[in-house]
Amino acid sequence: MISEIDAAIKRAAVFLVSQQHANGSIADRGHENAMTSLAIMALASVGHQPTDPTAEGAVIKKGLQFILSSNRQDKAGYFGASDGSRMYGHGIVTLMLTEMIGMGGDDRTDDAIHQACQKAIDLIIRSQRVKKPGFAKGGWRYTPDAADSDLSVSVWQLMALRSAKNDGLDVPSSTIDDAIAYLVRSFTSPVDSNGQPNHAKNGFSYEANNDSPTFTMSAAGLLAMQVCGQYDSPLVVGAAEWLKEHPPKWGERFVLYGIYYYAQGMHQRGGETAESASILVTSELLKHQGSNGSWQSSSGEEQNAGKVYCTALAILSLSVKYHFLPIYQR
Repeated sequence: MISEIDAAIKRAAVFLVSQQHANGSIADRGHENAMTSLAIMALASVGHQPTDPTAEGAVIKKGLQFILSSNRQDKAGYFGASDGSRMYGHGIVTLMLTEMIGMGGDDRTDDAIHQACQKAIDLIIRSQRVKKPGFAKGGWRYTPDAADSDLSVSVWQLMALRSAKNDGLDVPSSTIDDAIAYLVRSFTSPVDSNGQPNHAKNGFSYEANNDSPTFTMSAAGLLAMQVCGQYDSPLVVGAAEWLKEHPPKWGERFVLYGIYYYAQGMHQRGGETAESASILVTSELLKHQGSNGSWQSSSGEEQNAGKVYCTALAILSLSVKYHFLPIYQR
């Protein structure tokens, strides 16, 4: 099975390499900043680096140059405007850059990555501080000045912040504390004054104060809590148990997006939980890989996002066994 996984990842990497354009972007359906960054992370997650004398290494290097070019990030530090990917894209690009700090291949590139990262992180911190109603406080939404929040956008900002903190960039502890409080409100069971949920086995919802968990958001919430350092929280334990009873199913909405969070979050739980999730994820993904190495989702929304998006998420889901990217290490 291991060799089958490696072969699938190798074919997928060849597909991503084939999707790079002359300007360095890696995308097939727009949102070039976000898609290029997902592709770079996918390749890096299985061991490729921009200094490698390989096709994959060259693609990462050229992709980084595209992201660092003058027209990708605006003066406020925002990556989500130039390609229309909004705060989703901003979080994804920032996470990629923070994971690539020190891996640019030369001092000039490393310095450019560092400067872009700090500006991007500062924007994420400012965006969280926009005045919001109590239920939305601590999270993020589609635009930097949004007055509401959702879990799907928030988890990308949290991963970027955690990665930045690992790099030694300045991330206030209050930013993480407020985010954790938002995540608690996104759990679909109320918690008591001691942080214990009324119904232990439960999930997360797209927006706070909702009692209807979904697979994708429960997986996202699980990983988000872990990214915030809450590995042993009763909400993490409860979400993992809920996910065991509600595993990913090909055909549901945003299935690859959910599998990505599920693979990473359940892996960090360790033991039998991680092993069972890995078997399920591997089986599901291997049987749906296309002949050209790409993945295409069963979900219409993800089909519209393109094969670069789907393939990058699939590689990131399969890459948990490699431990190359620090953000996915406990």
